[in-house]
Amino acid sequence: MLELRNVSKTMAGADHIRDVSLSLQHGSLNVLLGPTLSGKTSLMRLMAGLDVPTSGSVWFDGRDVTGMPVQKRNIAMVYQQFINYPAMTVYENIASPLRVAGAARDRIDREVRRAADLLQLTPYLDRTPLNLSGGQQQRTALARAIVKNAGLVLLDEPLANLDYKLREELRAELPRIFAETGAIFVYATTEPHEALLLGGNTATLSEGRVTQFGPTVEVYRRPVDLVTALTFSDPPLNTIALRKSGASFRLDGGVDLPVPADVAGIADGIYTIGFQPHHLSLARPSTDAVSVTAKVSVTEITGSESFVHLDFADARWVMLTPGIKAFAPDDRIEVFIDHRHIMVFDEAGCAVAAAPKMAA
Repeated sequence: MLELRNVSKTMAGADHIRDVSLSLQHGSLNVLLGPTLSGKTSLMRLMAGLDVPTSGSVWFDGRDVTGMPVQKRNIAMVYQQFINYPAMTVYENIASPLRVAGAARDRIDREVRRAADLLQLTPYLDRTPLNLSGGQQQRTALARAIVKNAGLVLLDEPLANLDYKLREELRAELPRIFAETGAIFVYATTEPHEALLLGGNTATLSEGRVTQFGPTVEVYRRPVDLVTALTFSDPPLNTIALRKSGASFRLDGGVDLPVPADVAGIADGIYTIGFQPHHLSLARPSTDAVSVTAKVSVTEITGSESFVHLDFADARWVMLTPGIKAFAPDDRIEVFIDHRHIMVFDEAGCAVAAAPKMAA
């Protein structure tokens, strides 16, 4: 087990990591999710031993490894900016950690060819990295991590430079590969949908702080605060500040949105509600869904679906709807909010109750 105990890291007077505590189990997949500069890479460097925390400690399998150099830890790391040995062939790049470990020649050949086959590198084993595409070089770095059989595998946005088809294949394969080794697998990404595809556990990060950690789907469906909900939404979470009075939230124009049953007992006052773009719809999803009229700002058509950006009162919303929708700017359209899907946050940004258990 890898444990971070109240770990903080300050550099040049700035807090890069703030009081993080995490426990990661062997054989687990753990996603670090957050925007650029949220602290994902800084946290991974502390896990690896590349940096020493300003305060707190790092433990691995019951041993305090705080300050232990990376060379003395059994870890593998892969970055978005791939790192390979330019003078070595692809075969030798993949084989390098096994040669350093003194593995037998037949085991080296078996492991290298297995990893090369998985990552579609077999035709390129005799080439040097300079004769590969960027995606092929990244796959070489991934293959080297696979054969190392490390106890801790750190992947910092490793698939960003790969083509779509291979990226999807690896997202499905990587958790299984590393789970079979019993490794602790830590995967950093800026993309919420990638966290959902990978599954496992997710830690959401904001400004160097872990805002929530738990099973990925639970964190997505039941964020503990507004910061976590905003981090785990792409397109951005739709939000609006409303006054709760009795059994309803009062929307612009005198429209009442029923308060969800699981928060019916909260006091009257100002709250922020949030709902995902696919929970704003053109067709009425249920008999008690609420209709509002919003103004179209812009429509983005991707082919199979459309992102419709809307202005409502003082809020800017995004609706994700299937098919091609050819709305023009300033069109006024009717859209529906299903109160069963909304999340409710108090004035401090804390969730007042868990969201209902519904499909994503």
